Amino acid sequence: MLTQEKVLEILNPIQDPFLHRTLEETGGVEEVKIKEEKNHVSVKILIGKTNTAEQMELQQTIVNALKSGGAATVGLRFDQLSDDVVQKFQPAQESEDASLLSGNTKTKFISIASGKGGVGKSTVTVNLAVALTRLGKKVGIIDADIYGFSVPDMMGVEERPVVRGEKIIPVERFGVKVVSMGFFVEDNSPIIWRGPMLGKMLTSFFKEVEWGDLDYLLLDLPPGTGDVALDVHSMLPSSKEIIVTTPHPTAAFVAARAGQMAIKTEHEILGVVENMAYFESKETGNKEFIFGRGGGVKLADTLQTAVLGHVPLQQPYEEEEVFAPSVYQADHPIGVIYRNMAAKVIDKY
Repeated sequence: MLTQEKVLEILNPIQDPFLHRTLEETGGVEEVKIKEEKNHVSVKILIGKTNTAEQMELQQTIVNALKSGGAATVGLRFDQLSDDVVQKFQPAQESEDASLLSGNTKTKFISIASGKGGVGKSTVTVNLAVALTRLGKKVGIIDADIYGFSVPDMMGVEERPVVRGEKIIPVERFGVKVVSMGFFVEDNSPIIWRGPMLGKMLTSFFKEVEWGDLDYLLLDLPPGTGDVALDVHSMLPSSKEIIVTTPHPTAAFVAARAGQMAIKTEHEILGVVENMAYFESKETGNKEFIFGRGGGVKLADTLQTAVLGHVPLQQPYEEEEVFAPSVYQADHPIGVIYRNMAAKVIDKY
């Protein structure tokens, strides 16, 4: 059975990920409660900066340490250390000019948006990023679809980022650097945070990730026009946007709202991608327009932009030693379509 003294013995050596001092040094373990009948340990931890990717990693470290020490279940709350303590231990800050949000960055932002879920927005994000990389560009992805993160699985990413000093080192796959909320959630757990917390997490993805020199940073936005999409639009110094739809008139109608949001926040629309445009039979060569026709063109007309590409329904080639369920190979017919779209993006932006 864990005692309060044993819990402190486990927690005190753990480092605050922001201040790089032990919880014992910072006085970070504020409260410990133990329910002996259930062997449940509840702790309140004070750290230098809350609602960051480092907090998510620290959370797992603490939970795993306490369970290894004998706790059956763990309740964990975080709060901010006092300003006096933070200033006492805070390391020297990098110049704000290094931040992607400073307005001095040479990185070009491209937000990938849709009016509704299920139209293939994340698939477009992943394959456009890979296609840009194949054309010689340095590319990163922020999986900003916080509630519906899927980029790591689509790209076959199995490792997680590491924290080095003050920075998160993104995972790299197919030459693309990737950061996603999915890296900081265990067992595909649902995200129940509210808007302000999510906004802080997104800010961390911009400011606390070691992106290096990027030509393009693609953001896979949540569908619709909710808090997260609005936060992204408001925090970026400049951005352009690609709207994804299916050919169905209703999908295009709903996608127009996402486009209007971009226009109202003064983000230029690069173009429209019509996904699931048709299915081409391998046996007959006939095209079946399963989801209707004309939605992409109609949406582009409404938003006064162009259609970057019509992407049909087809699976990537199977490769025995490569796990990437949604990445099309360079010589795949759809891979060629994405390459052409990437070339248009480079020409426009």
